[in-house]
Amino acid sequence: MRVLALVLSLTAIPAMADEGYMRLEGHGGPIKGVAVSPDGRHALTASFDNSVGLWSLSEAGADPLWLEGHEAAANSVLFLPDGKRALSAGDDFDAILWDTASGDMVARLEGHEGKILDLATTPDGKTGASAGWDGAVGLWNLETRAPIAMLEGHRAAVQAVRFADAGTRLYSAGSDGTVRVWNTASGDLIRVEAKHGFGINRLVVNEAAGWVAYGALDGGVRILDRESGEEIADITSGRQPVLALTLSPDGALIGVGDGEGHIHIVSTTNWKTVRDFRATPRGPVWALAFDRSNRVVAGTIQNYADIWPIATATAIDESDVALRSFQRDPATMTNGERQFMRKCSICHTLTEDGGRRAGPTLLNVFGRKAGTLSGYIYSDALSGMDIVWNSETLDKLFDLGPDHYTPGSKMPMQRIVRDEDRADLIAYLKNAGADPQETLK
Repeated sequence: MRVLALVLSLTAIPAMADEGYMRLEGHGGPIKGVAVSPDGRHALTASFDNSVGLWSLSEAGADPLWLEGHEAAANSVLFLPDGKRALSAGDDFDAILWDTASGDMVARLEGHEGKILDLATTPDGKTGASAGWDGAVGLWNLETRAPIAMLEGHRAAVQAVRFADAGTRLYSAGSDGTVRVWNTASGDLIRVEAKHGFGINRLVVNEAAGWVAYGALDGGVRILDRESGEEIADITSGRQPVLALTLSPDGALIGVGDGEGHIHIVSTTNWKTVRDFRATPRGPVWALAFDRSNRVVAGTIQNYADIWPIATATAIDESDVALRSFQRDPATMTNGERQFMRKCSICHTLTEDGGRRAGPTLLNVFGRKAGTLSGYIYSDALSGMDIVWNSETLDKLFDLGPDHYTPGSKMPMQRIVRDEDRADLIAYLKNAGADPQETLK
């Protein structure tokens, strides 16, 4: 049976679908990070739309509490052990500490000089760690909300961090293909635990069983003995890259998500496959987390998170999932529309409803002063700029790139190099983005 013939956020699944499946809907962009609370009653989702969603898993149909504070894509989330606080991190180089009862920001943790891809916390919740694309591992005092240290040693972006031994040791993995072990008290490097021929994206530590697992860019998933560094198992599926890796609460299962849209569930008792299915027919699985029932929560290229009962999870048929705007056949579009779908549509709409996207709607963008659309929270940088959007200013934006034309704004760095492509996009925005009730300026 097709499990995707459903759904509103967290509504009960019809009888025709597999029992136990849920969907968390409401984001306006792909889901980059997921987490389940220690008591199993709540979930967190981090999205490309800059937002973090806090969801009840015990109240069907309940609206999420939106945690707003990131000025770029949110990549990683976790609950602190008490469940009363949470951490998130994103492309804005910052980590944010949240109060999960009120949704208020408690503190912004600043210090990285690149996006943050992963987070970890000690068992007592007093210390946090962050993996930065600046090549540094951040250590943070979560009680005083102050930085402790930036650990340097990786020769490329740091992709993952995990504490061990009551927080006295920290594992980190990076694009340099290494797993490193640090003394968290002194900040000293203890050893290089593993060297892989390709970048390492994800880490899992199972202290009770005495092993550490990593997932890599080439699809490799290795299990290593923590003391000797010897390989215990190789659960590589042959699909690449590995983008998500998670351990079930009881340690009995490890979940792997890859760039080809599959979720691979493996027993940690005998290292045999329990379930291997395609969770999304187009695009990657970015994030995974198990709940207390050993269902797996998945964040993918879609604007929602799926919660899969492992025993009955089956491959998704391509016809069950609507094409995202940026996945449409280029041959069906004009060049201007194609440029919009590829460059703009993941962050912007051309409708009155901005759809919780990372950027504001571009409906009637011509004649609009930058940073002035009501209801959208702009960066301070863009709000203070004296720019009115028209053919000339939009051409400069895409020619020079936002990092040069609107430095400090939320818009990600990208350029449209060809004059023809910029002209076609601008013409498309002027026509498709015009409200018939308004007069274009």
